[in-house]
Amino acid sequence: MPEEFDTQVERIAALGEPVRRELYQYVVAQDTPVGREQAAAGAGVAHHTAKFHLDKLVADGLLDAEYARPPGRGGPGAGRPAKLYRRAARDISVNLPDRRYELAGHVMAEAITIAARDDIPIMEALRAAAAATGRSLTGGAATGEDLGLGGPIERVGELLASNGYEPRTADGTITMANCPFHNLAQTYTELVCGMNLGLIDALLDGLGRTELRARLDPGPGRCCVTVTTR
Repeated sequence: MPEEFDTQVERIAALGEPVRRELYQYVVAQDTPVGREQAAAGAGVAHHTAKFHLDKLVADGLLDAEYARPPGRGGPGAGRPAKLYRRAARDISVNLPDRRYELAGHVMAEAITIAARDDIPIMEALRAAAAATGRSLTGGAATGEDLGLGGPIERVGELLASNGYEPRTADGTITMANCPFHNLAQTYTELVCGMNLGLIDALLDGLGRTELRARLDPGPGRCCVTVTTR
């Protein structure tokens, strides 16, 4: 699993501590940033306990902190600004198995935009959006040397793994044990499998891997796309 997964798990695990979880829930339920005294009172804990856990929540990326004077206080003698806490702006989520529904939403929103702008059928627009997104998933890697050790098919497998596909390589073929869009694929199979094919085909193209090809090859309990040598 990528390092990002480890970080997300550690952040969520921080809420396993009951007092910390209570403080987090109190802070995010407020309309405005919360000071330590208010948070302590809201969670029913001592001030020093609230301070410790609130700062841990900031360190773990679950809360953001800012300094400001309370409303109505200003000018000389107003004292030092208080440290206030609010929900962190970043998204934190963990899916097991790995799911990438935000990526699917991006592709589909882009497809709708293309279809409306260019007055073309939605499936044609979806193929174009999937291709553009697939090329972007290479992250600028243009050669096999950028992707690690091993042969071309192993290096492509590394990139597929980083995008949630759980590739398995055997006899010159990559099968993928996980579909990042599994729940969508159960209901909209043709749509999602076509999107998957477009994403992976464009990913290979973006890497310059002309000796490999993606094809639809559905099988039980895995992604509908496989990658093989030509």
